[in-house]
Order: sequence, then C-alpha cells, then structure tokens
Amino acid sequence: MSWGTELWDQFDNLEKHTQWGIDILEKYIKFVKERTEIELSYAKQLRNLSKKYQPKKNSKEEEEYRYTACQAFLSTLNEMNDYAGQHEVISENLTSKIIAGLARYVQELKQERKSHFHDGRKAQQHIETCWKQLESSKRRFERDCKEADRAQQYFEKMDADINVTKADVEKARQQAQLRHQMAEDSKADYSSILQKFNHEQREYYYTHIPTIFQQIQEMEERRIVRLGESMKTYAEVDRQVTPIIGKCLDGIVKAAEAIDQKNDSQLVIEAYKSGFEPPGDIEFEDYTQPMKRTVSENSLSNSRGEGKAEPKFGGKAKGKLWPFIKKNKSPKQPKEPLSHRFNEFMTSKPKIHCFRSLKRGGSTPEDFSNLPPEQRRKKLQQKVDELNKDIQKEVDQRDAITKMKDVYLKNPQMGDPASLDHKLAEVNQNIEKLRLEAQKFEAWLAEVEGRLPARGEQARRQSGLYDAQSTPTVNNCAQARESPDGSYTEEQSQESEVKVPALDFDDEFDDEEPLPAIGTCKALYTFDGQNEGTISVVEGETLYVIEEDKGDGWTRIRRSEDEEGYVPTSYVEVYLDKNAKGAKTYI
Repeated sequence: MSWGTELWDQFDNLEKHTQWGIDILEKYIKFVKERTEIELSYAKQLRNLSKKYQPKKNSKEEEEYRYTACQAFLSTLNEMNDYAGQHEVISENLTSKIIAGLARYVQELKQERKSHFHDGRKAQQHIETCWKQLESSKRRFERDCKEADRAQQYFEKMDADINVTKADVEKARQQAQLRHQMAEDSKADYSSILQKFNHEQREYYYTHIPTIFQQIQEMEERRIVRLGESMKTYAEVDRQVTPIIGKCLDGIVKAAEAIDQKNDSQLVIEAYKSGFEPPGDIEFEDYTQPMKRTVSENSLSNSRGEGKAEPKFGGKAKGKLWPFIKKNKSPKQPKEPLSHRFNEFMTSKPKIHCFRSLKRGGSTPEDFSNLPPEQRRKKLQQKVDELNKDIQKEVDQRDAITKMKDVYLKNPQMGDPASLDHKLAEVNQNIEKLRLEAQKFEAWLAEVEGRLPARGEQARRQSGLYDAQSTPTVNNCAQARESPDGSYTEEQSQESEVKVPALDFDDEFDDEEPLPAIGTCKALYTFDGQNEGTISVVEGETLYVIEEDKGDGWTRIRRSEDEEGYVPTSYVEVYLDKNAKGAKTYI
C-alpha cells in the first residue's frame, strides 16, 4: 500500500488531506491548552477555598481547632491544598510534555510538508515543460512535412510543363529537396524529443511522484503516531498524580477516623467548667403559719425596736436556683435624691469601682477575676506559661550576649565589650520585670487553686463560698473576691476608684428619703465586706433587701437604719414581698 502507486494522480487531494491533518494536530494542542487553563483555575479555586476556611491567627477560631472534629476539618483543608497542587502539576506536565513538544512538531511538519509539495510541483512543472517541447516539435515536424509535400508537388508540376525553362525546373527541384531535408530534420528532432518525453514521463510517474508521495505518506503517518503518543501522555500525566491524590484522600479519611467524640466532650468540660458544685435542695417554706424566724444576735430582729411589728412578706420566694441564672429585673424602686448621694460621696471614700461597671463594658481585670474559678485558673496558668516562655527567651538572649562579650574580651579586634553592656542591662531589666509579673500571676494562681473546692466534697456551702479572708495579692494593688457565679470581683485601686462617680451613681439617686425594704434575705455564707460600699454578713443572718440585683451580681441590703451596703447576690437567699414595695418600713 503506497500513495505513490495508488494515488499517483491525486496530488491536489493529498495536499488538502495533509493540511487537514495539521489542523487536527493544532486543534488537539488547543484542547490540551484549554485543559491546562481549567486545571490551573480549578487549583486556584481550591487553594482559595482552603485559604478561606483556614483559621485566622490570633482569633477565636484558633481555639475551636482544639477539638478533633475541627482538627479533621483543618486536615481536610490542608489535604485539599495538596490536592490543588497536584492539579497544578497536571497543568505543568501537560504544558511541558504535550503542548510545547507538539507546537514544535507542528512547525517542523509544516516545513516538511511544504518541501515535499514543492518537489512535487517542481516535477509537475518539468513534465509539463517536456510535454510542451514535444508538442512544439510535433507541430514543426507536421508543418515541415506539409511544406515538403507541397514543394514536391510543385516540382512535379514544373517538370511536366514543357513551357517552363530548365532553370525554373532545377530551382523547383532544389526547393523540393530542401523541404524534404527540413522535414527529415524535424522528424529526427520530434523523434528525439518524444523519446526524451517518454523517459521523463516514466520517471515522473514511476519514480519522482511515488517517491514524493511516499515521503508525504510517511510524514502523515508520523503525525498520526505523534498524535496517538500525545494522547497516551495525556492519560499518563493524570495517572502519575493519581497515587498522590489518593494519598490526599486517604489523609482526609484518616483525619475523619481520628475524630474522638469523647475527647471533644472532655474539651467542652475543660473549656466551660466553672468549678462550682450544684446547688443543694431548697428548703420548704410553710406559708400556712405566721412567719417565724429564729435569728442570731446580729439578726434583723435585734436591731429593731420592740414596738415595731415585723413586716409580713406574702410574695413568692425567689431563691437562687443556679449561680448563672439571671433574674428578671423588678420595676425601678424609689431612689434617694442625687444631692443626698453626692454629698455622701464627697464626704466619704468612693465605693469600689462600680459593681455594675464590670457588667457594662468595663475592661477585663488583669487577674481574670471576672471568670468562674476553673476558667480563671486556666487563664492564669496560660498567662504564667507565656511569661515563663518570655523569661526563657530573655535568658537565652542574655546568655548569648554574655558569650559574645567574652569573645570580645578575649579578642578585642572583633568588637568592643563595653558596647554590649547597655544591651545586657536592658535584657536583665526585662527579665526582672517578667519575673515580677510571673510572680504576681503565680500568686493569683495559687490563691485560685487554694479556693477551688476539693473533688468529692458534698457540702453546698463550700461550693459557693471561697475564702472570704484571702490574703492580698502581689503589690497589694488589688484584692480579688469572687462570688459563687464568678461573674464579678471586688478590686480596690486608685485607677478604678477615679471612675466611680461618673459611672456608678449618676442613675441611682432620685429621692431624698431612704429606700424602703422590698423583702428579706437570708445569708447562705459568711461575707466579709472589707471594701467601701459593702456590708459584712454572717451565715444564717436575716436582713432586709432594699434594692434588688439589677443584673450585676450585687444586692443592696440593710441591717439597721445606719448600716446598709452591697453583698453578692449568690451569697444570700432573697424573699421579695410584692405587697411591701410601696410601704415605708424602716428598722
């Protein structure tokens, strides 16, 4: 099977077919190029997707990735990032192994095709030239033969005519001979050109054209083979990254299998455990009998006059069922006039820095005393660890500077040892500051760990009462006290006290008369109110409530007309009397 023998007369069709083959090759190159663009775009979108859901540094999301489910999701994001990288590898390999090679091959193929068809056209032109020469010699031979025949007839006519002179006859005979000679020469030339043409024609159809067409056939077959090899390479490029993609998917499966629901549940406990014990049973209160209360020497009845009747409270008791349950605020009670409170403030030390300001957007205390005990302990421990790391860094830096100074002392040409003294003193100062800071937080940490109730204790009182007589913290700059709900502390410092008047009392004093009692309360635990504005209570003591907890964790109570103040709401059990809200009952 050869194009040279089978398609010897299909030069134009072969030219069209080979051009179509090159077009197919260029179309395949374009297809692969668009595939590489799709792979790059897909990889970019995958990377952007992975980046979008990565946890932001120094954000709350980082804390969420302690859980195994979130860690598995993070592993999935990382694996998808590697997955995207494999698609980039596919794009790169398709470009280097197919597109670049095929593009060069197409250019070479075009040049080779052009050369082959140029040789074919050249052979065509040569055979056409030979054909034209043959036709020309044939026409000349035909013309000369006709001329010789006419000259012969003229000579015979002149020779037969008796009236023609011998000279005219001789002239006609010579002319006939000349024409015959010219015809013989034309015949010989025509015969020679014919033989030459036949030879060239045989060479053209049996040698030149078959050779050229065979070369074109081989060129076309190489193109087909190259296209097939490119398609195999196309599949192989995908197959090469399949194992790595499989590893990425295996990594996702492995991360999913590593999810531990029990561990996540334990992390939730560690994250939100308050350290409090559940509240005990609520005592039954019998409203069928007149209210009879046994009070201590410091109770409400001892401070009252004998002639004053004890008010009866018929309202429903609102005991504190759980340290973190928020009570609904009661309607605003009549308050003392602003002038009376302002005068009182000007003649006395300010209260602790606004019990309610801690709930109204105040900054987080340095000792994390606004947190429940367990969470506070974790925060303090974390802070101590961070400070220890910083101290270790500074110590390492100091050691490095000291070694460098020793080198300078031994080799003065390398540097001046005195130039490091300032840096060394600065590092030592930083170490001292960090150590003082660490000692401060360690003291707070020791205080919190000392207050946390031992596991297994069943006494409810210990679950809500922390050491009321705790020692002052480092530098005596703050005295931290927590109620059982851990949502507030008492701190006394110059910086916080300055802000008290503007934040604390501007909306609390309306009336000039003392606030009326709105109920009673019973002290569940002993509270030592050492700060300004608080009042000490003894466990079991009964007192009057003159201002309900407004959501800040403090309740205002009164023992006598001259003795009133705030106590933590969780330290007392409050019994509000709705019927007595408008009454003016004093002790």
